[in-house]
Amino acid sequence: MSWQMAVVGALGAAQYKQQGAIGKANQASYNAKGEALDNEAIQIEKQKDFDITQFNKEFQKLVGTEKVNRAKSGVGYEGTALRVAKANAEEAQLQRNTIAYNAQIAANQKRYEADTARFQGRMARVAAKQAQLKTVTSTFTSMYSMRQPGSSLLSQDQGLAVAP
Repeated sequence: MSWQMAVVGALGAAQYKQQGAIGKANQASYNAKGEALDNEAIQIEKQKDFDITQFNKEFQKLVGTEKVNRAKSGVGYEGTALRVAKANAEEAQLQRNTIAYNAQIAANQKRYEADTARFQGRMARVAAKQAQLKTVTSTFTSMYSMRQPGSSLLSQDQGLAVAP
C-alpha cells in the first residue's frame, strides 16, 4: 500500500468519525429541544389550573357583589334574579371549560412540536449514518483507483501453496 493510500484511508476514517459525532450531537440537540417543549406543555397545564382558580375567585366576588346588591335593593332570590344567577353560573362553567380546552390544545401542540423535534433528531442521526456510508464508499473507491494493477486492496496477492 502506498503512502497516498494510507493518507486517503486515514482522512476517510477521520471524516467517518466526525460525521458520526455530528450526527449524535444534532440528535442530542433536537432531543433537548423536545424536552424543553415537553416542559412548556407541563407549564401550560399548570397555568390552566392557576387561571381557573383565579377565574373562580373573580366569579365568587361577582356572585357576592350581586347578592349584596340584591339584598340592598330588597329583591328576593326568585324570578329574574334566579334566572340571572343560573345564567351566570352556566356562563362561568362555560368559561372554565374554554380555559381548560384552550390550555389542552396549547399543551397538545407543544407535545406535537416536542415529538417532531425528537423525530428530526433521529433523522439527523440517519443523515449522518448515510454520510458515513458515502464516506466509506468514496474512500474505498479512491483507494481502489490508486492501487497497482493486478494487486488487491486488502492484501497483496502472495499465492497459496497447495499441499500435495
